[in-house]
Amino acid sequence: MTTIAEHLARAKDGMQKSVENTRREFSGIRSGKATTSLLDLVKVDAYGSTVPLNQVGLVAAPEARLLTVQVYDQSLVTAVEKAIMSSGLGLNPSTAGNLLRIPLPPLTEERRKDLVRLLHKIAEEGRVGVRHHRTENLSRIRKLEKVPEDDKTRAEKEIQKLTDDHIHQIEELVAAKEAEILEV
Repeated sequence: MTTIAEHLARAKDGMQKSVENTRREFSGIRSGKATTSLLDLVKVDAYGSTVPLNQVGLVAAPEARLLTVQVYDQSLVTAVEKAIMSSGLGLNPSTAGNLLRIPLPPLTEERRKDLVRLLHKIAEEGRVGVRHHRTENLSRIRKLEKVPEDDKTRAEKEIQKLTDDHIHQIEELVAAKEAEILEV
């Protein structure tokens, strides 16, 4: 038989994973500055399978508006270039040997607004994930037998507090990333 404490721990863990997933998704959204995490979600067809870009090359941000990828294997340069171009980030790398230079063009006002819309969509998915963990664990707690109603009520309040805290964390992530995107 599971206890209330186990359900609370499960709820907290699930909610934290939703926040971390939202943070990871945000790192793939391009802002005005070059960050290596921008290319974290790019996958390359290499050696007969699809692998993350950082496994086939070293990603660096030597300047504010430039990323570089030092590809480990010369035969994968075209595959890496193709993966970056088809990633939907609007980036066009130039190749010099096994080094790819990826200049980041300045964002237009329209593109910034599109990115903010995308940001809010991802944040809402994160909030939905947090709420899902709340609902799931509340229903499990309510179904527990041989547990006093006072304990169930306390647990419900605790889960609501966890939910509020995790949604607040997502809101802080949104505010920070939105400011970064809108910064000219």
